[in-house]
Amino acid sequence: MLEPENNLIEALDKEDDVSFSSLVTFRLGSGEYAIDIMQAKEIIKMEKITLIPNSPTYIEGVINLRGNIIPIIDLKKRFLLEDSDGDKNSGIIIVKIEDIDMGIIIDSVSKVVSMSTSDIQPTPPVFLGIGQKYIKGVGKLDDKLLVILDLAKLFTSDDDTNTEA
Repeated sequence: MLEPENNLIEALDKEDDVSFSSLVTFRLGSGEYAIDIMQAKEIIKMEKITLIPNSPTYIEGVINLRGNIIPIIDLKKRFLLEDSDGDKNSGIIIVKIEDIDMGIIIDSVSKVVSMSTSDIQPTPPVFLGIGQKYIKGVGKLDDKLLVILDLAKLFTSDDDTNTEA
């Protein structure tokens, strides 16, 4: 009698091998990007950002979100993408990285998708240099490629220079 039960457990274990990632997808310029949904706290409309003097160029400043001061990062500047005038769909995704809330500016939110981890390819080796370390992988969504970002690495300042006088 134990054998059928063990076979059932093995079958369930094999089903667990197929794991899925839930991702929030968004647009930056002409590209589609995604982050893990567990890191996204909320999406808000674009609002007035207070500039911070002598901050890195990709840090737009801070906002006051219900009494919390949230630093805002411009991903286009961080990735050295062409800047465009924000459109009516521009917004900010509030994310939590290592217990710190931050905002990332996006052109528009696309949708929330569930993608099999087997459909996510590792970062191609041709992405040498600064961009590769920010990318977890590339997934195929419908007829588009989706660049999946590694937010923890995105907000480290390994390659930033000190602004000491």
